[in-house]
Amino acid sequence: MNLAIKAEKLTKKYKDFIAVNQISFEVFEGEFFGFVGPNGAGKSTTISMLSTILEPTSGKISVAGFDVLKQKNQVRNSIGIIFQETSLDIDLTALENLWFHAKIYGLEKKLFESRAHELLKLVQMSERKDSLVRTFSGGMKRRIEIVRGLLHHPKVLFLDEPTIGLDPQTRSLIWKYLNDLQKREAITIFLTTHYLPETENCNRVAIINQGEILALGTPSELKKKYKQDSMDKVFIEATGHGIADEELSDDDQARMRFKQRGGRF
Repeated sequence: MNLAIKAEKLTKKYKDFIAVNQISFEVFEGEFFGFVGPNGAGKSTTISMLSTILEPTSGKISVAGFDVLKQKNQVRNSIGIIFQETSLDIDLTALENLWFHAKIYGLEKKLFESRAHELLKLVQMSERKDSLVRTFSGGMKRRIEIVRGLLHHPKVLFLDEPTIGLDPQTRSLIWKYLNDLQKREAITIFLTTHYLPETENCNRVAIINQGEILALGTPSELKKKYKQDSMDKVFIEATGHGIADEELSDDDQARMRFKQRGGRF
């Protein structure tokens, strides 16, 4: 199988603190890949490096066949990304937000209209396309962001905690849309999350903790390896603790680890 993402000894340091520590992994084309860990484990830092937002301190990365350091524009044209925090303009309608994004990627008006109509229908937002985003719930905003990320036919879609802050029912609906989109679009999805049950939807899962990958495999393989019946229990076995829902940045978490180790790495 062809590779959509390849990371080799990927490292990110902030001065004396290590947020991501020499991680290596591969993601296959068309795969739904989960990147799991607590807040501050290095998930967002990793996704930022893969999507050209942050430059790694060291290591190599290729995305959609392009070198992330040497071919940034080609990488950016090949990916879609949905951040933890909404980046929609709440004073514009859903369709206006989508059209602004389409113009950045040079989509022609006819192609945009066809593509937007198709995707909005898929996530059941067609009837609200002319409504101001400020009137939307969190789940509705997330659906529009998913549509926006797919408008330009990306080869790889990055989802950074796509269901954070959503209620269980809305979270379940978002997963339904993601699974339908992944099958229909045949794209690679790279998901970060700290909701362990969500990883059951992934083809393979990497567990990251304190900037290091501790385990990687299919949910079934990981449950078999650690002799557990759920991904929550797998995570505890792999890391020695559960996922705490902490509001710590990668930098804050790195500093905490630094202090816990007595100022040593």
